[in-house]
Amino acid sequence: MSYPNAVVLQASDNTELNAYTAFPTTAGPHPGIILLQEAFGVNGHIRNVADRLAAAGYVVIAPELFHRSAAPGLEISYNDFPSAAPHFQAISPEGLTADLQAAYSWLQAQESVTDKIGSIGFCLGGRVSFLANAVLPLAAAVSYYGGGTQHLKDRAADLHAPHLFFWGGLDQHISKAHIAEVIDAVEAAGKPYINTVISYADHGFHCDERPSYNADAAAEAWAMTLAFFQEKLS
Repeated sequence: MSYPNAVVLQASDNTELNAYTAFPTTAGPHPGIILLQEAFGVNGHIRNVADRLAAAGYVVIAPELFHRSAAPGLEISYNDFPSAAPHFQAISPEGLTADLQAAYSWLQAQESVTDKIGSIGFCLGGRVSFLANAVLPLAAAVSYYGGGTQHLKDRAADLHAPHLFFWGGLDQHISKAHIAEVIDAVEAAGKPYINTVISYADHGFHCDERPSYNADAAAEAWAMTLAFFQEKLS
């Protein structure tokens, strides 16, 4: 294991995966959150997000989604997407569902976790957070610039919880048409959502290790995220 606070989960397809965990320092019980990685692994940035959520009062687990194709602890440089591509392409909704269920079961098994569990993901993880909301009985879900979510739009009718979406208006990776496909599907399914486009933000605006980081957009989206979780998970 390449980082502290790691646990090993057993997925239903008989695979094992590592996950980073973070706990509040205050007395519980606390709501739980499944944190879903970008295409670059459960890296320092994702672990930092987990720690920030824990400081806000949540028990957090961040599973390694590439475990079927990568060695445990894989971290990929933000300027080396070609190295991420094979792992990105190897994931499947079925495998991700097994991983999500394993992370959810781990949270349920913690005495310090309430019955309110949410998910949040960034980039690839934004798409996976949408899937999590469809396959798990979540109380809240958040997706930051979830590229490819339109490929899961048929799962909109399965969403369990209100979903908060963030997109960057300058994002060249996710078109307005793709955003519309997602939101129109959620709307047609009659599911509750909040759709937030930050006009001056680019893809990856929340990550302070990427050139596209935008401090103002990150601060504004994070404040909305914490307010959303406080409302839905308390």
